[in-house]
Amino acid sequence: MQKITKVVIPVAGFGTRFLPATKAMPKEMLTVVDKPVIQYVVEEAVASGIKDVILVTGASKRAVEDHFDYNYELQNWLKKQGKHEVRKEIKKIADMANFIYIRQKGPYGNGTPVLCAEKVIGNEPFAVLWGDEFFYGRQPRLSQLIKVYEKYTDPVLAAYRVTKQDATKYGMLDATKIEKNVYQVKKLVEKPGPEKTPSTLASIGGYILTPDIFDALRKTKLGKGGELWLPDAIYNLSKKRPIYACELEGTQYDAGSKLGYLKANIDYSLRDPKLKKDVTKYLKSIKL
Repeated sequence: MQKITKVVIPVAGFGTRFLPATKAMPKEMLTVVDKPVIQYVVEEAVASGIKDVILVTGASKRAVEDHFDYNYELQNWLKKQGKHEVRKEIKKIADMANFIYIRQKGPYGNGTPVLCAEKVIGNEPFAVLWGDEFFYGRQPRLSQLIKVYEKYTDPVLAAYRVTKQDATKYGMLDATKIEKNVYQVKKLVEKPGPEKTPSTLASIGGYILTPDIFDALRKTKLGKGGELWLPDAIYNLSKKRPIYACELEGTQYDAGSKLGYLKANIDYSLRDPKLKKDVTKYLKSIKL
């Protein structure tokens, strides 16, 4: 069985929910405390054993590429200033993984960037993470998914328990539990609402996919908004092979939404030993 060593991270979106902040800056470069969101995503992938990080970019995403590159001028300046710890942190960003950049071509939709990575992936299983969602927990999200894949060798979706009211925001899973935290997926119902949701298990960003997803994507008709959707291709693939879901343990942050982004900044500032005391003091001083 081939190990999962590659991850595809689409970062070509416009970030419309954060306009005007994202007019000239990629949404993935918005910072949570002192690191851009995309760095948290990559660090999580690397902690799960990923070696090759494939970033599918667009014309306005040069800052993402630059962030994971060596900036020798900055490193030399930090060295001269005696800021050796900061210089090491900057260098470590580029050393984390082998970074590969692909420009997105094709129709809009989250299936297109995955299909664009086919030649780099080849005939091997791989992971997909979104560039504006990350996870905090005892075990990285991707590690949890990989464990399920290694047992069943079929595609695995990330699932997260939400309230019924949240069923207006997510694709919800109709699935059968087969062991602790593992489900076999019957179907994915897109944003059904609290009255029609088949469960409280939401499908969130995070997938282990097999290479037959590429053929499924090519055969999938354009869906909502005339876009190519990865969930539609996964549904088509489910007619030929089992699809599993792993209910994740930990905390998910959707930094692509304003509330999720604010929550991430509050939580991570409280986890920072240099900030915790002052942030706690400030939060207690607010009269809500």
